[in-house]
Amino acid sequence: MTPTTRAIDTPIERLRTTVSGTVALPGEPGYELAVPWNVAVPVRPYAVVAVEDAADIAATVRFAADHGLKVAVQRTGHGAVPLGDDVLLVHTGRLTECAVDPDARTARIGAGLVWQDVVDAAAPHGLSPLTGSSTTVGVAGFLTGGGIGPMVRTYGLSSDHVRAFDIVTGNGEVLRVTPDEHAELFWGLRGGKATLGIVTAVEIDLIPVTRFHGGAVYFDGDDAVAVAHAWLDWCAELPEHSSTSLAFLQLPPLPQVPAPLAGRATVAVRFASLADEAEAAALVDRLRSVATPVLDGIATLPWAAVGAVHADPVDPMPTHEYTALTGQLTHEAIDALLSVAGPGSHSPQTVVELRLLGGALAREPRHRSAFCHRDADFALMVAGVLVPPTAEDVIGHARTVDRVLSPWTTGRRLPNFAADSDPDTIARAYDDDTWHWLSALADEHDSDGVLRVGHVVRRDR
Repeated sequence: MTPTTRAIDTPIERLRTTVSGTVALPGEPGYELAVPWNVAVPVRPYAVVAVEDAADIAATVRFAADHGLKVAVQRTGHGAVPLGDDVLLVHTGRLTECAVDPDARTARIGAGLVWQDVVDAAAPHGLSPLTGSSTTVGVAGFLTGGGIGPMVRTYGLSSDHVRAFDIVTGNGEVLRVTPDEHAELFWGLRGGKATLGIVTAVEIDLIPVTRFHGGAVYFDGDDAVAVAHAWLDWCAELPEHSSTSLAFLQLPPLPQVPAPLAGRATVAVRFASLADEAEAAALVDRLRSVATPVLDGIATLPWAAVGAVHADPVDPMPTHEYTALTGQLTHEAIDALLSVAGPGSHSPQTVVELRLLGGALAREPRHRSAFCHRDADFALMVAGVLVPPTAEDVIGHARTVDRVLSPWTTGRRLPNFAADSDPDTIARAYDDDTWHWLSALADEHDSDGVLRVGHVVRRDR
């Protein structure tokens, strides 16, 4: 008897009458909420539960446990993994609480919000959240993966600034989790993704920042060699008040892509700094002197424009991503990367990025977390769009990048980059001790394995 048959034998009407939200089967209104941002991922759950509150999630978890189903969670689907008809998908889009306390410099945020919602709520108070590179990503999923944002070298992980979580565990318990209440869960939720529970709300610190100096400066692809080597030298001296990444881009000729970048190879230096304008501009001028930009988007900007640094796409699309962490990079490593992403490489990838880490990220926060590998020097991310004529080449080329950069990569990865449900791939996001403790906590708080789907840590990988 399949899980779907068991669910049909025990009518879904029982769940419908229990929750305040809606329950949608395939073909019913509301099932379209299952469609993830990465539309290449087959997300076809048995039902979508658009929850109204934590009680709805607890009821869904208990129903799943009773009928041999699993429960996954989604807001935007940026980190989507394949889901089949043995899964109930909790959609958190209705959890839209947002309360800013300007005196305490904190915000309480429902799991249904994306970062732009929080940016807009905090801005009138002269405060800002530590967002990711995209402000259209869901708050909860980003924070449970640690959170590498545009100011990561200055402030560290975004999850280092979490004060509390409200969650529903795999056992159906509704808990408030802080450094003093369920401290072991507070440790594991910051980095452990969905292993230990479904987040319904989170409380975070806000920073007293309203503006920054940054954006991106773009050079012609033919200048990639000179720019990339100069950027590596520049990184070695970059102060902690600034963060940066280097991206080899091949953006499609679409109306939303600026004309100087559309349909051609370019290389972008992304930059965000809290230094005063003169000091920050002088830093970028060192790279502007290497080659003539085709587009210069670096300026003093309001924090609400922080998404302009990486200019991540907003519209859903089919993508394949690969990610890795590196130790110290040499100019030989840059040459190796150029051989697969630079001029003449025939790379099918839309973006190949190196992001400088270190700074505040490398230091342990006041409250330790399950986020590992703070000692990495750079994060490598490769993303390609799975559309003709390059779709068939994207995945194989990502493996080529992996092989060519292997002398410098560490074999580890970040939890939030390149979502995957393969247990061995997930294990690369953790050291052995962290994996052990997350597994033990999961056994305790999800004894029936209801949350054993997607990016979760379990002993029997």
